[in-house]
Amino acid sequence: MNGAPAEERKSVLIGHISGVHGIQGWVKIHSLTEPREAIFEYQPWLLGESQEEIRIKQGKKQGKHLIALLEHVNDRDQAESLMNRQIAVYRDQFPELPETEYYWTDLIGLSVKLGNGTDLGTIKRMLATGANDVMVVQGDKERLIPFVQGQYIKSVSLVDAVVVVDWDPDF
Repeated sequence: MNGAPAEERKSVLIGHISGVHGIQGWVKIHSLTEPREAIFEYQPWLLGESQEEIRIKQGKKQGKHLIALLEHVNDRDQAESLMNRQIAVYRDQFPELPETEYYWTDLIGLSVKLGNGTDLGTIKRMLATGANDVMVVQGDKERLIPFVQGQYIKSVSLVDAVVVVDWDPDF
């Protein structure tokens, strides 16, 4: 042991506990993953602000809802104590993506620049529009830039934390 602090693992919000189901400790899950059921593929979950690690014993679709049975949650009272807790996972639990695909969580916070180096701002969030994803870039003003590689997106460097775009800065 060299005395250096362990590197803190980045966590990513993937949903929250939205209700209880039945009397045996099942909880309803609101998932932010795509598809929704993919939330069950990640273990452990990190619950709430304390990010307490908890494992899923069972998870399934129940009608329009997703429900889960969690370790050490054996009755409705225990399930109710988890209401509205956020569900996160460690970022390193995500599968690797092909070179030209990116997780939104990795894009948020990157600088957005034109090819000539002009800074347009920082990606504050991403939106799904159906046709394509859109970057919400905050700089001197807010810009909505479609995340269409080859057309508007010229390059993405996670290492340099920069997205180079072809975009009219007045738009």
